[in-house]
Amino acid sequence: MSESNRESVLLWFRLDLRLADNPALNAAVATGLPILPVFLWSPDEEIPWAGGAASRWWLHQSLMRLDESLRKKGSRLIVRRGPVEDRLAALAAEAGARQVFCNRVYEPRALEAETRIEEALGSTGIAMESFNGSLLFEPGSIRTTSGGAFQVFTPFWRALWNQRGALRSATKAPAAIAAPRSWPESLKIADLELEPKIDWPAGLRARWTPGEEAARSRLREFASGAVNEYGEERDRPNHEGTSRLSPHLHFGEAGPLQVWSAICEEPAAESYLRQLAWREFAYHLLAKHPRTLTGPFNAEFRGFPWRRNARRLEAWQRGRTGYPFVDAGMRELWATGWMHNRARMVAASFLVKHLLIPWQDGAAWFLDTLVDADLANNTMGWQWVAGCGVDAAPYFRIFNPVLQGKKVDPDGEYVRRWVPELRGLQPQWIHEPWMAPPLVLAGAGIAPGETYPLPIVDHAEARAAALAAFGEMKANRK
Repeated sequence: MSESNRESVLLWFRLDLRLADNPALNAAVATGLPILPVFLWSPDEEIPWAGGAASRWWLHQSLMRLDESLRKKGSRLIVRRGPVEDRLAALAAEAGARQVFCNRVYEPRALEAETRIEEALGSTGIAMESFNGSLLFEPGSIRTTSGGAFQVFTPFWRALWNQRGALRSATKAPAAIAAPRSWPESLKIADLELEPKIDWPAGLRARWTPGEEAARSRLREFASGAVNEYGEERDRPNHEGTSRLSPHLHFGEAGPLQVWSAICEEPAAESYLRQLAWREFAYHLLAKHPRTLTGPFNAEFRGFPWRRNARRLEAWQRGRTGYPFVDAGMRELWATGWMHNRARMVAASFLVKHLLIPWQDGAAWFLDTLVDADLANNTMGWQWVAGCGVDAAPYFRIFNPVLQGKKVDPDGEYVRRWVPELRGLQPQWIHEPWMAPPLVLAGAGIAPGETYPLPIVDHAEARAAALAAFGEMKANRK
């Protein structure tokens, strides 16, 4: 152990890749001791929070930006891989540290790992202190009048809104971060091999700029005016009507308190704040019901007669269902690592109710391909669509992908962008090209079933089959 580093603390970065409004960093700075910031890559312990290919790509970029930010403050990021408990203990021994600070990751496996790590470090005389840096309120702190957990969003939102006065003020990044006199060895971020071997992320690079600075810029832009049009624009996938902050929130490049503080005084902010609360609701539910990661909240759905079909699943994944609005969403996802929320709902509904493929298969695909692959949000969203979660949409609510497309993409701009083989069709046909007259199709250069697939299922028949499956589940219960 180096004498020069005998007095220091460790700062363990996880899903909090920012310097501003970072409670663990603030606590480390308050000690007045040199700080060793560390990122530990231990996917076997903490996956799935950074498990998908798109998420790993984002994580690589975000770590690079974090290291740059730390160096501007006189510090740097130490990178190691392997079991967190072992690596933290080894680094603490090298640095002579007796304290570890971190922000909690509110996912079942991560929380279990944190408890185990804290106990193991404590047995060696190393204290670990964790903080809430990713939610507005601690899970379990917003409760019904009877003291229970909310299972319906609207009353949860009212309770959260009533407690907003208890929110602390967001803090700025420290002016400087005290560094040790000597630095321990570190891997390069590239050594973690987070980026895909092929150039699949080209579309991600074109669409996104990860990192705290980009998150701050995006929030500033959204708060300066777009938030006041969010209520009207958020359902239009061909418009830039959403905040696009979700991946920044997931990786902690922006904290929810920062977002809340930036927009809460805007005259029409409530519509967006409700969406921020929906994210909060998802984490509070997951903390209370961790089993919903893999199984339905509504136990009745354990007997639902799902029909796994690899060919149809792949057609959905690749945007080859024959329904242009669904295909546009799935292709946007593949190209950019993101999909508009309205398209997500319609595409998810198509998988579970038109194709009767289990929601878990769709959730797994989203976790792998979304840059904002947020475990709690993803799980709750899929269960909501499937009708088996809390506060879920009724099972008989089956989105008609044609009508949805016409409603939110009336001119077909979204479809034309992501399904270019239909670019020549007029708006009246673009959401149901199989209904267009042969001469219209020929004039647009479309050969049904060749240049663009015919629908893999008929909507009316699929709806009837879904309702029959739901009826079968109900009958089996009796």
